[in-house]
Amino acid sequence: MPGSVKLSCRNLWKVYGPDPGRFFHEGGAAPEALAAKMRAERHIPAAIDVGFDVHVGETFVIMGLSGSGKSTVVRCLSRLIEPDHGQVLLDGKDLLAASDHELIEIRRHKMGMVFQNFGLLPHLTVLENISFPLRLQGLTAAQQRDRAAHVIDLVGLNGREGSYPSQLSGGQQQRVGIARSLAVEPELWFLDEPFSALDPLIRRQMQDEFLRIQRVLKKSIVFITHDFLEALRIADRMAIMRDGRIVQIGTPEDLILNPADDYVAQFTGEVPRIKILRAHQCAVAMANRPDGLPQIGPDDRIEGLLPRLAASPAGLDVVGPGGVYLGTVTAASLVETLGRVEGASLSRVPHG
Repeated sequence: MPGSVKLSCRNLWKVYGPDPGRFFHEGGAAPEALAAKMRAERHIPAAIDVGFDVHVGETFVIMGLSGSGKSTVVRCLSRLIEPDHGQVLLDGKDLLAASDHELIEIRRHKMGMVFQNFGLLPHLTVLENISFPLRLQGLTAAQQRDRAAHVIDLVGLNGREGSYPSQLSGGQQQRVGIARSLAVEPELWFLDEPFSALDPLIRRQMQDEFLRIQRVLKKSIVFITHDFLEALRIADRMAIMRDGRIVQIGTPEDLILNPADDYVAQFTGEVPRIKILRAHQCAVAMANRPDGLPQIGPDDRIEGLLPRLAASPAGLDVVGPGGVYLGTVTAASLVETLGRVEGASLSRVPHG
């Protein structure tokens, strides 16, 4: 993944119980053994030895079923809840060692947060809701208006500046929440299931909006979801959690095609494989191919190329950097690859 590390989470634990700190003074125990001991002594380990890096400009998705610990982790990263052990490094500085004053300044100037419940102030207009964190930053009224106007334009809320939250649809309210978090120009953006309360059509539109904004701003993002298809659309890399632990980290394609265990295989089993196939995976060398076939890139998603393939029955040439010919995608090569991938996936998913 291009870019240096923006955020590093190392050996992070969050444990609920009367005295979680005492378990970390003993040392030597493997994480699973330590978690088992905590449970036996009436403690609940919600995040167990969690570790990952988020690169500059990367969308890193954490996903899992309800109760897997994903929301606990993102709240620990922002210190909305206090971890019991580990490190959270932002640009190499441990956030867990930051004073209350330092943490307030980091949240005001470096972090943006969006949650499932939009948290809009009902007595403030769209413009006032978005300007609220800017006022806390100490910006002048003119600076607040300019910054708010910019993000209102970015999320497509022009003309609704004077509206109150009760006058907005759910999707529009979510746009206000996103705009408010972006107004502080955060270096790091946390989004915890921001679209899960929306109906499917609005949710898809908000995903498109998120992708458009990210193409423009290139933020470092931690995005929480329980929906693999949503993760597939937006993630550069992702982690799957189960019972407080990270089971596997990789690209969506890695997790689908090379699951670490049966749990990951079951988690990804319903994803249509055509959604993850890229052109280079379906290309075959053709010595006598027709001249003038349409050209595509090696990482182009096959799903989006189907109309072009239908319009070019002879195939699509896959061309790499410098115009190097890498192969041709044909209907036959696509079907063969899809059959091979689907067959391999089915063999990994346990039955009965």
